[in-house]
Amino acid sequence: MANKVFVLDTGRKPLDPVHSGYARRLLKLGEAAVLRRYPFTIILKRRVETAPSPLRLKCDPGSQQSGMALVNDATGEVVFAAEIEHRGQFVKKRLDSRRAVRRSRRQRKTRYRKPRFLNRTRPKGWLPPSLESRVENILTWTLRFMRLCPIQALSQELVKFDMQKMEQPEIAGVQYQQGTLAGYELREYLLEKWKRKCAYCGSTKVPLQVEHIVPRANGGTDRASNLTVACEPCNTAKGKLPVEVFLKNRPNVLKKIQDQAKAPLKDAAAVNATRWKLFGRLKELGLPLEVGSGGLTKFNRTQRNLPKRHWLDAACVGNSTLENLHLEGIVPLQIKAMGHGQRQMCRMDRFGFPRTSAKQQRVVHGFKTGDFVRAIVTQGKKTGTYLGRVAVRSSGSFNIRTAKGTVQGISFRYCKRLHQQDGYTYSHS
Repeated sequence: MANKVFVLDTGRKPLDPVHSGYARRLLKLGEAAVLRRYPFTIILKRRVETAPSPLRLKCDPGSQQSGMALVNDATGEVVFAAEIEHRGQFVKKRLDSRRAVRRSRRQRKTRYRKPRFLNRTRPKGWLPPSLESRVENILTWTLRFMRLCPIQALSQELVKFDMQKMEQPEIAGVQYQQGTLAGYELREYLLEKWKRKCAYCGSTKVPLQVEHIVPRANGGTDRASNLTVACEPCNTAKGKLPVEVFLKNRPNVLKKIQDQAKAPLKDAAAVNATRWKLFGRLKELGLPLEVGSGGLTKFNRTQRNLPKRHWLDAACVGNSTLENLHLEGIVPLQIKAMGHGQRQMCRMDRFGFPRTSAKQQRVVHGFKTGDFVRAIVTQGKKTGTYLGRVAVRSSGSFNIRTAKGTVQGISFRYCKRLHQQDGYTYSHS
């Protein structure tokens, strides 16, 4: 089993995804043509009346990366998987930079700009742009997959940690309830909070145990703020010792643990701030929507002995997860959000003064910066074949960013566009 190729009939009706070998055969026989390169999609030159098998799109939203998986509920086959890298932190950084330029006008001899912050109102449900971009990334790809394959149901990991099942340990310190999922919600919370490494020695990719910072023998509680994760040697060595005694020769580690114990989860806060917004936007699509918690996702993944990956988490979201998932040969498509260019008219120097001319035309000879092209240069010093992203110039002499570096001065006459710029870059892990 390998990655499937999306197929549309001549009326753009989504059909069952097919094996890549069968897709190559259709292309070779002239019965289909390439419609999209990422994700690879072909379009038939005839209509197909048979009804395709319904698929479920499962999503594991994250702060920095989100996983998506297309699963056949009848067979448990994962037909396609992708991991989306968000650009929320970059958006925040750019907004801070723009604000600094605006405020620096007070120190420069430029025209007075009337303040407008008092006449702006935010609509109900407003999210900061850095968080809104995460929601839009997932919604964009949900809509794209719905146009490319027969999706009949959706699944979303709605909460990273089910605080109700954890009995709000940060607030009340109540003993975590017992049951099938006992410990999974709390353990996932701690692994996320302590970045999946031993709090005492920093070891990664080793089995981690839940450990009390203040030992219970010394009056420590089971509140999440008093819990951390540690490898077995560190947990055994610490035993019932107070953390101050155990780390008396490592004051830097002690201070880090004490600070981290009560620190908020920045990434988890971003996910919690966007979860209901995303839930509402997905609900508007009109498809049945299943939700589940992060603890349930980990429970499903652990029961199937699957490694920690975003796309595998997505495949394990919700109660719809079958006992046997068929994952052989799946290589997730790596999608990185890049945006659609800049709206800034010109760049500033370190003093805040314009240092470049105004923006030129975006489309030159039918090409736009970010298009994925193949350039076959037949003469001159740059003779050869180049594959990569293009940066257009009004002169018609383009730059192409390939895997080996940037090649400058390639004429548009040698270029052929393979994939139009759509705000994302792609690779395979």
